Amino acid sequence: MNYKNTIKKISIAMVLLLTFTACSDDDNEIIPTQPNIVDLAIATPELSSLVAALTAADLVDALNGDGPFTVLAPTNEAFATFLSDNGFATLDDVPVDVLTQVLLNHVISGDLTSTDLVTAGSGYTNTLASGAGNNSMSIYFNTSNGVTFNGISSVSQADIAASNGVIHVVDAVIGLPTVVTFAAADPTFSTLVTALTVLTPATNFVEVLQGEGPFTVFAPTDEAFSALPAIPDEEPLTQILLYHVVAGNIASANLTNPGNTTAMTLQGEDITVTMPEATITDASGNTDIGIIAVDVQAVNGVIHVINMVMLPLQP
Repeated sequence: MNYKNTIKKISIAMVLLLTFTACSDDDNEIIPTQPNIVDLAIATPELSSLVAALTAADLVDALNGDGPFTVLAPTNEAFATFLSDNGFATLDDVPVDVLTQVLLNHVISGDLTSTDLVTAGSGYTNTLASGAGNNSMSIYFNTSNGVTFNGISSVSQADIAASNGVIHVVDAVIGLPTVVTFAAADPTFSTLVTALTVLTPATNFVEVLQGEGPFTVFAPTDEAFSALPAIPDEEPLTQILLYHVVAGNIASANLTNPGNTTAMTLQGEDITVTMPEATITDASGNTDIGIIAVDVQAVNGVIHVINMVMLPLQP
């Protein structure tokens, strides 16, 4: 017997067998996949109400999508408080269209980590909900004391990574914001809020601006109020505040044409917006009132931020 040839054949056979086995093992190897947002929510007991709400609103498939999404996930306790505060016994009592918009108001397009938010400090971004005029709803975040949204909901657990985005667990359901919501949440408008509430109690501006609207509010910053010689008394201040509100939802997209656009305010006198300069001329002849931020979109209107207080002829 030719032992050399026999050993050679056996060696070749063993090499082929080992190679085939290794390839087979590679083909059968199970590569673990990261769970997506819905999978993580289902696996988290304290988010069971969120899962039930997403199911009721038929949004599960949407959040199973590629994304990426940033989801602000209210806890079961947060949903219980939301239902109680709004007079609902169960999730089934919430109208589906309302529930859908509330849930979409917790979803931001893109992968927004807590580091991104802290780096920005504070500001506005858009959610997938729709505000007045079917424009993308705004949401205000502030990181001066933890991470809060619209001044009412704080992050209790951040940066839960999913295959299609990130989850931040929050301690309150973020309802659909009115223009008052943003004025109250954003410290830039603290003097405006004082003017609307403490200094003009007879008018009850808060109740008016929480109504259906829609309203377009030209909101002066604290610095704008500081530039006044003094804050006027209640009656003239009331007229000044009414002069900063226009009926309708006038987004910046409606002000893109070069030239002047005149709008009548709730006070009864006009303002004139000049584009592309983004300035306003008031009834008192001030021509250099600057629009410094636009399109803070609420469910009942929109806010544009201005750097001076506008003055009517008859404050």
